[in-house]
Amino acid sequence: MTLSFTLDPDLTPELRDGIVRLWADVTNAGGAVGFVPPVTPAEVLATADRQFAGAGADGPDRLLVAHDSGTGRIAGLLFFESMRFPLMEHWRMLKRVMVHPDFQGRGYGVELMAEAERTARGWGLAGLRLTARGGLGLESFYRRCGYQEVGRVPGAIRVAPGDDRDDITFWRGLA
Repeated sequence: MTLSFTLDPDLTPELRDGIVRLWADVTNAGGAVGFVPPVTPAEVLATADRQFAGAGADGPDRLLVAHDSGTGRIAGLLFFESMRFPLMEHWRMLKRVMVHPDFQGRGYGVELMAEAERTARGWGLAGLRLTARGGLGLESFYRRCGYQEVGRVPGAIRVAPGDDRDDITFWRGLA
């Protein structure tokens, strides 16, 4: 199977619901996308609505959705987030990078990251930045996708009392 991609899809109620369910499923499978399991779609909704607001027709952000070609299901997504600062308009922050647990191990994460890079190059951007929660092995995944670690704040993410994780910043130059 492969992925098909949609940039800036119409955020219909069905798509919004599908993204919120994906977000909860990814979190509950141990994914680091802003929450700690267990989480319900209702708990994800307020954060998702804020993210959707930036990616709407009038927002500065963009949404890339990946669908599994075989099933048509949402397989993953990411947001290209503007820093909303003129001196940083030459790059974007990737936010909420996620692949549904049902599709893990198929290379979909690598495909999603490659499509993000192609899209950003098409816009003429100089780079992509993202952050990751330490302790999950994400460093090796992002390195395989061409990103380099450029910063780390030890213990900046508290997932539970006594369980602090590093906040890791990655950069992918495109110029």
